[in-house]
Amino acid sequence: MTATAPETTRALDLDPDAQDLLFREARTANAFTGEPVGDERVRAIYELVRWGPTAMNGQPMRLVAVRSPEARARLLPHLAEGNRAKTASAPLTFVVAADTDFHEHLPAVFPHAAGARDAMAANPGREAMARFNAAIQLGYLIVGIRAAGLAAGPMAGFDAEGIRREFLDGTPLVPIAVVNVGHPGPDAWFPRNPRLAFEQAVAIV
Repeated sequence: MTATAPETTRALDLDPDAQDLLFREARTANAFTGEPVGDERVRAIYELVRWGPTAMNGQPMRLVAVRSPEARARLLPHLAEGNRAKTASAPLTFVVAADTDFHEHLPAVFPHAAGARDAMAANPGREAMARFNAAIQLGYLIVGIRAAGLAAGPMAGFDAEGIRREFLDGTPLVPIAVVNVGHPGPDAWFPRNPRLAFEQAVAIV
């Protein structure tokens, strides 16, 4: 456990070392080693994070795991210039998307609400709902990557329409983030920036 862990560590049920792994010592990686991230680990990450909560259990997050040199060459031109080098160094990159047709799965994943699929099909707010809940799942994905002993580098600097055409064309999926995944390289970290204190961020009423 880190020597600087707060006293509140003891108020949590999660093992202090796991708290450090998932939160206090975890960092956003900006460079990676060449060590690969295999299919078994990708599956294990998904099997863990799929239990995160979503409205109506809709689970709209979809992942495209970009690994091959050919796929990476297709992805890089659609990233902001400052994000290309870090993505080129990552052995795996997730294109994280929201399925705007997530309602098609509601009969299976939300079976106690018989009319949910048809009601959501006619809901003009369906895409916003898909994006919001996929963003919730994205947060769980980052924690799941850390739980696998890997570093995550989530990014929003990309041409969403370009990525949609390149990887998601002909589907109801819309990209919401790009996440680099791998073992951090020796120059992976920027200096740690401060976090807001409890009193600055939390109001108890």
